[in-house]
Amino acid sequence: MIRITELRLPISHSPEAIEEAILKRLDISAKDLITFDIFKRSYDARKNVTLSFIYTIDCSVKDEDVTLKKFANDVHIKLSPDTSYHFVAKAPESLLNGKILRPVVIGFGPCGIFAALVLAQMGFKPIVLERGKPVRERTQDTWGLWRKNILNPESNVQFGEGGAGTFSDGKLYSQIKDPKFYGRKVIAEFIKAGAPEEIRYVAKPHIGTFRLVGVVEKIRQQIIELGGEIRFSQKVIGFDIDNEQITGVMIENQADLAANQVILALGHSARDTFKALHEAGVFMEAKPFSVGFRIEHPQSLIDRARLGPHAGNELIGAADYKLVHHAKNGRSVYSFCMCPGGTVVAATSEPNRVVTNGMSQYSRNERNANAGIVVGITPEDYPGGPLAGIEFQRALESKAYELGGRTYEAPGQLVGDFLEGKPSTQFGSVIPSYKPGVHLTDLALSLPDYAIEAIREAIPAFEKQIKGFSMKDAVLTGIETRTSSPLRITRGLNFQSLNIKGLYPAGEGAGYAGGILSAGVDGIKVAEALALDCCSK
Repeated sequence: MIRITELRLPISHSPEAIEEAILKRLDISAKDLITFDIFKRSYDARKNVTLSFIYTIDCSVKDEDVTLKKFANDVHIKLSPDTSYHFVAKAPESLLNGKILRPVVIGFGPCGIFAALVLAQMGFKPIVLERGKPVRERTQDTWGLWRKNILNPESNVQFGEGGAGTFSDGKLYSQIKDPKFYGRKVIAEFIKAGAPEEIRYVAKPHIGTFRLVGVVEKIRQQIIELGGEIRFSQKVIGFDIDNEQITGVMIENQADLAANQVILALGHSARDTFKALHEAGVFMEAKPFSVGFRIEHPQSLIDRARLGPHAGNELIGAADYKLVHHAKNGRSVYSFCMCPGGTVVAATSEPNRVVTNGMSQYSRNERNANAGIVVGITPEDYPGGPLAGIEFQRALESKAYELGGRTYEAPGQLVGDFLEGKPSTQFGSVIPSYKPGVHLTDLALSLPDYAIEAIREAIPAFEKQIKGFSMKDAVLTGIETRTSSPLRITRGLNFQSLNIKGLYPAGEGAGYAGGILSAGVDGIKVAEALALDCCSK
């Protein structure tokens, strides 16, 4: 197939216009065009240009070699790469007849889901251990915190089928290098399970929370139909290791499960499991992460600032942003997990602590835009070994619980008051979306001084890029601490732990992903490594 890039069309073009543009660009007649697919669609919404879509098209034509030769010097017309997925192995008979143990996947978030799915598709019949509940039961428990201030420590935004990504924007874009197009495999499986077809080609695809629930259920059913097992409410509390080889996992209130190939798809909040791994002697190390607040503006303000006269165009949808500022004190401040037309949500997984995150539905039509405004920190800020970052997070989350009034309400402050260094006493034009609620206070008490100093410098700097960003009535809600795992369970080139054979650290919890797409991609990579290792024995 031939790939055409930078094919521009007016945003209101007719469906037939794409084919007409292809014919014109390749200088061929309609009878010579066999078929075409949209690989990617983005848009150019600069204020001083005509609003347009920018397409990357893969097409099949007659006399392909002749056409490619004709455009040999054109950088925007090339041979299409092979983006299809190819399985690397097939389960050996020794596994199928029970002579060797089935692989175990711990965790059923995006990484665990795709590790288990690919293993199942290759015939390995994986066993998945998920400490939380099926996604619909988990959703009820999550709403219990949001609406009734009741936390279930084993079933919440962090734990349960679908992982933390279920209660997010469902964003499916990433900046990871993906030369083998594993991301296309992730997208294809989501579409197969009911996600909208457009996520295959839009520049920043997203599914939205409620749609993601049904998608996750269908992928689970596919794994089961292929011989896999999903065991819910199975909390792993320890590991059996013999002569630097994993031999089994300990499950709370259950018999040990024998296993010599285990994928750790834990997510970034499985703090007790991190401790169990550390006590078992598994090599891990502290890593940088970020902490900060959620900021909320009217979505209409962001739309006007980003899209100008194109604001409100339904074909574009709600505008997003990505911001970075390097503060004078050496800290980097950046926007994180921006959710257009979304809400700020309670994301704690431990009693008497407050954590925030952002979420959007597919429509992205809520009144406010929100994003994390976070500051990078390093192990030098929390010395004490691999688990020190967890204790650093816990201390901040406990302080936020106190500042919020000890009811799971979150501490909050108006941006104008935050910049002036005075507590807030009443809301202005921006009403925060966080449930159970926001308790106004002085957020300078919630984070280290260096973080507060950096954020106070960054917000006015962001105003230069987004007019209105530092509006006095915008609301900051504290605190955001679960931006990524505070540690890395380091692995080698074979994707196994550096010192424990058969143990495969993966995804966000192990420090190798950030977001749904990259976690799913890492799950595929680790599943392939496990399969190849199993077949080589």
